[in-house]
Amino acid sequence: MFRNNYDNDAITFSPQGRIFQIEYASEAVKQGSVTVGLCSKTHVVLVALKRNAEDLSSYQKKIIGVDTHLGLSLAGLASDARVLSNFMKRQALASKMTYGRPIPIERIVDQIGDRAQTNTQNYSNRPYGVGLLVAGVDDTGPHLFEFQPSGMTQEMVACAIGARSQMARTYLERNLDSFEGCGREDLVTHGLKALKESLNQDRELTIENASVGVVGVSDGGKGGKRKLEGFKLYDGEEMAPLLERALAGEGLKAQGEGQGESMDIS
Repeated sequence: MFRNNYDNDAITFSPQGRIFQIEYASEAVKQGSVTVGLCSKTHVVLVALKRNAEDLSSYQKKIIGVDTHLGLSLAGLASDARVLSNFMKRQALASKMTYGRPIPIERIVDQIGDRAQTNTQNYSNRPYGVGLLVAGVDDTGPHLFEFQPSGMTQEMVACAIGARSQMARTYLERNLDSFEGCGREDLVTHGLKALKESLNQDRELTIENASVGVVGVSDGGKGGKRKLEGFKLYDGEEMAPLLERALAGEGLKAQGEGQGESMDIS
């Protein structure tokens, strides 16, 4: 049952310097449906593929708004993501009450990283089985961060996590140079195309199984002050024009087909 008795907890190293519980948590992320993030000079976009466990159930929520300037998408255990997102909401509210300003993106990402890393130092805890892409805007501009179950965080220009995400990453790497100058609509289009690359050949992006989150700043013009464009989640019927623009000529389906997988993994 156990791998050489080194995977009983999250604090014991194997002779090779590995912590197997963290590796198992990372596998939960790899089994979750894919989510993609892209960042330009003015906007950050999150695009996610939703799953339903069976035809009779609804699609799981994959993108969560944390604050007006901040949101996240998840791959892995949705329940763990809910715990982390609620923690982030409390921290964002505390920053506004204490300092009278929105919390900086790097600070809140460091806080969830510290929270996750603490779980690898206590015998009674386990790592969070979820990966996050955190998108937000602060005084230094738009930011996209990746969070891993080990507690490691890193800022990204573009990123994809989840099942079959390698196909999406290949698209992102191929078009990396064009992201920096993209506007809101072009960045969403790139995100949806990257998401489509990760699908099986018998599946299509639809208004049911895709969702998009966007946050950014408007161009204030020469010498003008840039204005925050608050985090906006596109879901359901709101996805139709975005899909039409991104997948022009490829056709759309009004209803999505679910993958019969566990409700816990999303």
